[in-house]
Amino acid sequence: MREPDFEIDGWCLEDGEARHAEAPGSFWIPDRHRRESPEVGDFAKLIFCISVDDPDEDVSVERMWVLVRERTTDGYLGILDNEPYAITENDEFWLGTELPFSAKHVTDIDARNADMIAAARDEPRRRWTG
Repeated sequence: MREPDFEIDGWCLEDGEARHAEAPGSFWIPDRHRRESPEVGDFAKLIFCISVDDPDEDVSVERMWVLVRERTTDGYLGILDNEPYAITENDEFWLGTELPFSAKHVTDIDARNADMIAAARDEPRRRWTG
């Protein structure tokens, strides 16, 4: 399963591990074991680069939460649980959109509860087809 690609999808995910390596004193991420072991219903915070129609700035960078749906051979599938502020609602990328990510993208984790586990089983607004 391919990762989101900025040129193809209009958005992509930043590598949180690389950001942490550049500024370990000011850019904290969970330890490797925690980033590699989120469970269904956990929230993972990811950094998104989103293409926007703005003459001053054509990329918006936003940190958003993704609800972990399942583990895959390459990482995870999750459901976007935020509404990007920089773009208007659309069918391709918005609250409820399914997307793939891996441990290197995770910059924070919020532990699951029964409601989140149940929500992770809901059908996404749009499935990842990449």
